[in-house]
Amino acid sequence: MMPESQSVHPGSKLTDRILRIVAWLERVPHSVLALPLRLAVATVFWNSAMTKLADWNAALQLFREDYRVPLLAPEFAAYLAVSIELTTPVLLVLGLATRPVALVLLGMTTVIEVFVYAQAWPTHIQWAAMLLVLLCRGAGKLSLDYLICRGFSSRPASRV
Repeated sequence: MMPESQSVHPGSKLTDRILRIVAWLERVPHSVLALPLRLAVATVFWNSAMTKLADWNAALQLFREDYRVPLLAPEFAAYLAVSIELTTPVLLVLGLATRPVALVLLGMTTVIEVFVYAQAWPTHIQWAAMLLVLLCRGAGKLSLDYLICRGFSSRPASRV
């Protein structure tokens, strides 16, 4: 008979394997996770800009009749939206000014959710989740933010 301290529990090998996998996943650097988040959010807003620019008159009509953002003239809202949608994706891809960009896009997402497409909250909450990670943790080491921060600091930039 085997002493109790040496007995093998049937699930212990599986449990050990699961724990090793979880430990490995927890060691994935933020930089590796932030890059696809930046690219995913950039793609969403870039595609929206391209749709507006493909038929600017239709886009203006949407802002006049459907979107109706309060306090902003429809034409101004359209120009503002497409300007944000053209510039912020480029900045996200480069990892430049990532936190301010994430804040701007969170604001835009909130406006879209509250005033334009309230029924699309499942999509908007996904955008917001990605943007919150970028706002709180930054772009990571694979970014211009990191390089700039590292250049201005004598110590390594750990969280950009």
